[in-house]
Amino acid sequence: MELGSALHFLDSKSILVTGAAGFLAKIFVEKILRVQPNVKKFYLLLRAADHKSAIHRLHNEIIGKDLFKVLKEKCGKNFSSFISEKITLIPGDISHEDLGIKDCNLVQEMLNEVDVVVNLAATTNFYERYDVALGLNTFGAKFVANFAKKCVKLKVLVHVSTAYVSGEKTGLILENSYSMGETLNGVSGLDINFEKNVIEQKLNELRLLGASDKDITQAMKDLGIQRARFYGWPNTYVFTKAMGEMLVGEFKANMATIILRPTIITSTFKEPFPGWAEGVRTIDSLAMGYAKGKLTFFLGDVDSVVDLIPADMVVNAIIVAMVAHASNQPSETIYQVGSSMRNPVKYHSLQDFGYRYFSKKPWINKDGKAVIVGKIRVMDSMASFHRYMALRYLLPLKGLEFANTAFCHFFQGVYSDLNRKISFVTRLIDIYRPYLFFDAIFDDINTEKLRMAARSSLAENDMFYFDPKCINWDDYFMNTHIPGIVKYIFK
Repeated sequence: MELGSALHFLDSKSILVTGAAGFLAKIFVEKILRVQPNVKKFYLLLRAADHKSAIHRLHNEIIGKDLFKVLKEKCGKNFSSFISEKITLIPGDISHEDLGIKDCNLVQEMLNEVDVVVNLAATTNFYERYDVALGLNTFGAKFVANFAKKCVKLKVLVHVSTAYVSGEKTGLILENSYSMGETLNGVSGLDINFEKNVIEQKLNELRLLGASDKDITQAMKDLGIQRARFYGWPNTYVFTKAMGEMLVGEFKANMATIILRPTIITSTFKEPFPGWAEGVRTIDSLAMGYAKGKLTFFLGDVDSVVDLIPADMVVNAIIVAMVAHASNQPSETIYQVGSSMRNPVKYHSLQDFGYRYFSKKPWINKDGKAVIVGKIRVMDSMASFHRYMALRYLLPLKGLEFANTAFCHFFQGVYSDLNRKISFVTRLIDIYRPYLFFDAIFDDINTEKLRMAARSSLAENDMFYFDPKCINWDDYFMNTHIPGIVKYIFK
């Protein structure tokens, strides 16, 4: 696999990016604009009612972020004109045919000009409404593939998925594709169009019953989890992403197609500067809960591997994969981009990083006092968690229930509040349990072949780094990632 020059490939190319306001999409766009200013055009698809709303989102959610400060310094006073020249905003929605673009002239321009399509649009909420997740993650993948097929200059389609489409499989997870209707538990009958009908039928039932918007939302969330688990996936997010992969495989036709599966994405390792983050993600919410003194125990296997990969490495993998497959020859290649195979880190290491960091630099509460952190209690099984909940919360709840009845509902507020908190924690644990006890390693043989090709034949190999072996996890967490997350929260 001879790669040549990535900068030469990007020169004069037009690239359609969906989900352009997302975390990875912003890093992708910034990287290319910074290293190859001769890229011809970015068509950025944003969910917006009109062009005015899209412009507002561009300035507030994309180029207005700190992420673009290096590019701004590089461009100086020409930054605004450079952005105007290189970016065309597309108000749209990938859950509709032709990506929901209403301007016919703009559609035709894109079909004539676009060289590369990168689908980064998704909802990553584990507990999303099923109708929303199926529209974006599943049918959105189909509509993007169908649009890409009509682009006359298309070189390659990149569909960004997630490594966790593997569900709760254990052992070595291979870079294999999903065939249409395949399920994780062997239950037959998965039909994506039927899933759409299930949703429509449920919505009609709810409307006939006069259900409130809140009740409809809850029913749609519950339906997603129910349908996912019926076929062996732990939550709505990974179920709908797996079905999205199936549709890409079904509708790719003769396109060169890449399905890229990142693991848990963390803050930037190096570019445009170390530690840029947006949003508090799963492991970060645990770290912040611990720093604030709110997390007193950890549920999970501390000896299990947590697969992390910095966001800039994912973006570099996307770009190098684009270069490698831009032959417009029919193909489908899956790349799992993570660290568990080459440079694994375990949960107990993350606990140690958090303890050391917040011992030296404690969190300051609203009252100005430093939070003193200590070693936290570890529960290594669901049984130990249930025992803890029973002794700490369920017994007091029963006592409150009795007292509430005896004292004519005098304690109703306290009882309801505690009951709601217990239900919330139980639901949260139910959703995240598969990842707290995750026992698998993601194989990356295709990704390693891509890295080897980059080392041997990519002119800018150092510029497009994505080898997790170069990460010193101790240094990265103590000096880059945790400070980056703390900075984001205090902004």
